[in-house]
Amino acid sequence: MDLNRFDLPRYLSVLPLFAEMNGEELQRLAQGCQLKRLARGDMVFRVGEPCECFHVTVIGQVKLFALSPAGQEKVIELIGPGNTFAEAIMFMDRPYFVNAQTLTDTLLLSVCKRTVLDEIAREPRFALRMLAGISRRLHGLVHDVEAYALHSGLQRVIGYLLRDVADHDGANGQALTVSLPVSKATIASRLSLTPEYFSRVLHELEAAGLIEVDKRDIRIRDPQRLMRYQPMQ
Repeated sequence: MDLNRFDLPRYLSVLPLFAEMNGEELQRLAQGCQLKRLARGDMVFRVGEPCECFHVTVIGQVKLFALSPAGQEKVIELIGPGNTFAEAIMFMDRPYFVNAQTLTDTLLLSVCKRTVLDEIAREPRFALRMLAGISRRLHGLVHDVEAYALHSGLQRVIGYLLRDVADHDGANGQALTVSLPVSKATIASRLSLTPEYFSRVLHELEAAGLIEVDKRDIRIRDPQRLMRYQPMQ
């Protein structure tokens, strides 16, 4: 992809956050954006660095993670194509308090804080759209905390595999294939599980005839049956 020919205003217009902006607004916003390629494993930002932008994953995968004092990593969120991150931190006027790192070769769009604030001053409704986006992310994180507290590890893995089932034929009981976007270890951390436990659950589901595992591709034979699965006591 030739970055010099990348149509920033057009790309911004398809993101939910900017969908209602007119052409003139999109042009102003695009002038405060930076588009860059990052290799797998590159850091987007680190804890303690000043937050002067929020970011959009155009292509690739980015993980947000924290490190324990002992150096153990906990994945907080996985950010795929078309999704934004760090908006809330930008408005808090504080340094980043999590780390962000690419999991694949990534095309990243960074939107300058100053440009966003200027646009909010021109059009207060833009602030409402940003608040709505931040609220959706908060709702998702609260849902995750509830799942970790109330659901077993098995239920978390099944929930992850079926997270998009309503958008596929699997909602009608037809088989579907889920491709894990990142490593199993990363997904396990996202679900607050050990990699060993995550693999053990996949083996259990495969032994029960519910899924077929081929590296990162997982074929779900009958999503409705998987949803109802209860292990034998």
